[in-house]
Amino acid sequence: MDAEPFAGKVAIVTGGGSGIGRATAIQLGAGGATVIVADVNEAGGQDTVTTIGRDARFVRTDVTDSAQVDALVAACEGKLDIAFNNAGTSGNFANIAEADVAEWQRVIDLNLVSVFLCMRAEIPLMQAAGGGVIVNTSSGAGLMGFAGLSAYVASKHGVIGLTKTAALEYARAGIRINAVCPGTVRTPMLEGFTGGDEKTLQAMGKMMPIGRLATPEEIAQAVVWLCSDQASYVTGMAMPVDGGAAAAAGRG
Repeated sequence: MDAEPFAGKVAIVTGGGSGIGRATAIQLGAGGATVIVADVNEAGGQDTVTTIGRDARFVRTDVTDSAQVDALVAACEGKLDIAFNNAGTSGNFANIAEADVAEWQRVIDLNLVSVFLCMRAEIPLMQAAGGGVIVNTSSGAGLMGFAGLSAYVASKHGVIGLTKTAALEYARAGIRINAVCPGTVRTPMLEGFTGGDEKTLQAMGKMMPIGRLATPEEIAQAVVWLCSDQASYVTGMAMPVDGGAAAAAGRG
């Protein structure tokens, strides 16, 4: 790849204040893109912008609010080449019969409805420019079931279906739309989910076929490739980046 393959391009990264979003925003910025970092975490988002440096901006955005999503896209000032719709949450463990309805809906809104709202706002801008690239964050849980995580699993399966549908609708418009399906990644969200217990995190890593957890940077590298011209014939794909987990489950 060129030293700056994204020079002159404008990118939005939601959930850019930490984890995979932060790592991806930094890599896109290093590749020459002007990055608009969106998050509800102002401190994290501003820190990502500071790390990127040149031309990066932070826009506080609740991606479950259509008006705020529209304002985020408006901040692109008429030019949007890349969108990484990544904001999300893990939710809480609960079997379906014991699940809290409000919590279930919160996870669906943040993980799935937000992707719809973002694409709904992003696509017209890309259409007007003759093309663009969108990557949505699904999960290994979008490819298989996990007991106790009904809302998370349903939302991540939904992201894949939404991605494939959008890819077919806009392929002739020059817009490539894919999903990335990370495995278990050591992020602040995972550490919060496990209570930061190091033994638990290590045990989770040992359960992966590759024998360890992923880093956010490893997932970001896959996202950046999907955003690049090297992936020019790739659209409608749900790409596992999971250390072999989907293959072990017969899904890869």
